[in-house]
Parts: sequence; C-alpha cells; structure tokens
Amino acid sequence: MEYILISMSLALFVGLMMSRVAKKVHLPAVTAYLITGLLLGPFGLGRLGINGLGFVSLENVENLSVISNMALGFIAFTIGNEFRVHDLRAMGKQAVTVGIVQAVFTTLLVDVVLVGLHFINPSLISVSSAITLGAIAAATAPAATLMVVRQYKADGPLTRLLLMVVAIDDAVGLVVFSVSFGIATALESGVISVLTVAVEPLLEIVFSILLGTVAGFVLNWSEQYFHSRGNRMSMTVAFVMLTVGISMVEFDIGPVHCGFSLLLVCMMTGTVFCNICPTSDELMDRLDRWTTPLSILFFVLSGAELDLNILRNPMVLMIGIVFIIARSLGKISGAAISSTATGCSKPIRKYLGITLLPQAGVALGMAQTAAQLSDGQIVRNVVLFAVLVYELVGPTLTKLALTAAGEIHLDPTEDPNQMPTLSPKNS
Repeated sequence: MEYILISMSLALFVGLMMSRVAKKVHLPAVTAYLITGLLLGPFGLGRLGINGLGFVSLENVENLSVISNMALGFIAFTIGNEFRVHDLRAMGKQAVTVGIVQAVFTTLLVDVVLVGLHFINPSLISVSSAITLGAIAAATAPAATLMVVRQYKADGPLTRLLLMVVAIDDAVGLVVFSVSFGIATALESGVISVLTVAVEPLLEIVFSILLGTVAGFVLNWSEQYFHSRGNRMSMTVAFVMLTVGISMVEFDIGPVHCGFSLLLVCMMTGTVFCNICPTSDELMDRLDRWTTPLSILFFVLSGAELDLNILRNPMVLMIGIVFIIARSLGKISGAAISSTATGCSKPIRKYLGITLLPQAGVALGMAQTAAQLSDGQIVRNVVLFAVLVYELVGPTLTKLALTAAGEIHLDPTEDPNQMPTLSPKNS
C-alpha cells in the first residue's frame, strides 16, 4: 500500500511539473500527463524495478483500474451537464445525426480498406478481424476532449456540439461494435446469434439509460436533505461512485448476458440531475475542482499502460498505420458530410472531424473483447498502437482545431492546470 501511495503522489507531482514544460512549447496539459505516464511506466522508470519509483509492470498499472473507472465516471457525469433541455432544443437533432453518421461512415470506410487489405494479402489480417477493427474505429475518447476544453475554456457552437457528439459516440459505438463482433464471430463459427448481434447491445443501452435516469432523480432527491455546500458535493461524489460501481455489474436473464455501459450510465445521471436540480451549476463547479487530481491520475495511468512492445512488430505497425489513416479520413469526412447535411456552420463542418480523433479506454475495452477471435491479438495490438498515436497527437489537434474555429482564445498568463466548470455559463 505504501508503494502505491508513493507512486500515485509521484504521478501527480511529475504530471503537474510536466504540464509546465508543455505550456512552454504550447502543448495541451493532457499530452504532458500522457508523456508522464510513459516516463513513469514499465518502459520508463518502472523498468528499474524499484517499487514506488514509477510503475514496475503493466499489471501494476492495471491494479489501479479503479481510479481510471472513477475518473471516467466523473468525466461522463460532467459531459451529461451539456445535455440541458435548452441546448438539446437548439442542437439536439444535429448532435444525434452527426454522432450516428460519422461513426457509421468511419466503420464502413475502415471495413472497406481493411477487407481490401485482406484480399491483397490474406496472411495479414482475417475478414473477421478487419470488420471488428472497423467497429472499434467508431469509438471516440471523451476524456481527452473534455480536458482540452476545460484547460483552454473553449466556448462556442463547435465546442457544445463536440461534447454532445462524443457522448453519443459511446452508445453508437457500442451498437456498431456488438453487431460487427457478432458477425465476425459468426464468420469464424458459422453460427449467427441474434442474441449477441442485436438483443444484448440494445438491452445494455436500455438498462444503462434506465439506471442513469433513476440515479439522477434519486441524487436530486437526496441533495434536498442537505444545505451545506460541502455535504451536497460529498453526496454527488458518493452517487457518481455508486453509479460507477453498479455499472460494472454483469448478470444473466435466461440465455441473455446483460450489463451496463459505465459512460452511458454516468452521462445519463448527469443529464437528468443537471436538468432538474436548480443548484447544479454551483455543484458542478465544485465537483470539477475536486476531481482535478483524479483526472490527472487518469491520464498518467493511461500513458503508463501503453504497451510499447507493439512497436517491435512490423506487421502491427503496417496495419496500424492503415487503420489510423482510414479512421482519420472516416471521422473527418463523416463529420463534414453529416454537419453539412444538418446545416451546421462552416467552422463546424471544417474542424469537427479533427476533434473526434482521440481514442482510448472504450476502444481498448472493445479490443480486449475482440481478442477472442482467432487472430484477435492482431486486433488488440493494432488498437494499442492507434491509441498510442491518437492519445499523444489527438489533444494537440483538438486544441488547434478549436483555436482555428475561434473558440479558444489563448492567454499567455493562463494556468494550464486550472479546470473551470463546463456549466452553460462557461461553455
């Protein structure tokens, strides 16, 4: 336990110091935290094998997954704050359309490219793995996007639409992956299961929305019994942690395996709570300040768990480069097409796709499931390589895109670690 505490304190300290360096070279703080994770991880200081001085193994990092899950829960809860009724009336149709179209378009494009690669050289990748990677390509990481928005206080139509789209991406990506993985499994086994292709993913979404809705109402009811700001914030923290814990529970209803989406549950909790609680703005502001160290630890741990061994495999690198190019084209083109069709402004049509490139935890979770395929390790390693690239480059691209759209106004005196709330007043 003492070594875990020392490692976590070192991660926070080094991460904060690295953010000062990042500010000097005009990089987002999230990039600094990810690089800190690499430096302290099993391929950096952790290689020395000294407990407390970094993370000595990938298993050592995975043992702290509860921190990552908690951070994702708070991130999703904060994003739920963006789904206020007045914002949904103004941009809801655009967000849903763009969220669905760009995800499906990206999947189809990556499918075509990777299946084509299979026909050119069948030994590189199987058809089942190709369509599974296509589904994983749809996923976008909300955490890195939210961190950049917070750090630079991004404000404007593109920012608001972006936060809605990355939230919708979780539900869309879940359905697309479940269907594609069901088809991939059927191709290998010769048996198509309606349960895994259609029933289970739809139930997961429905159960997640119901759980999040109930949690949001109960949280608002519980808050009414407290008037102290500290107590109300503590109740909010407790409820987010509770929803994270419940969302990790899996169960069976007859032959159907059921579970919840952590991001979708916590996002729905935040959406319901922020729409019915009159003091939600103030509570979100206090909550964001409380969770800042947790967010830093999340990104440092994300950097530490990136497996650099994959860089030794030329085949993984080649497929990974093809995957990254195809996915990037899919996100940028899909966002441009869908935003044009829904009448979005020129800055949104031009820059939204670039801000959707970051990819992390959700994609890694999908890749872990895809490892069940006959050549599933190829899928996992390609996704690991893509995440390595996207996590290090994606935040900077998001910053540049939001700046070019005129929604980030850089202040040379601004503290990169100051994380204001994402309430409508600020966003």
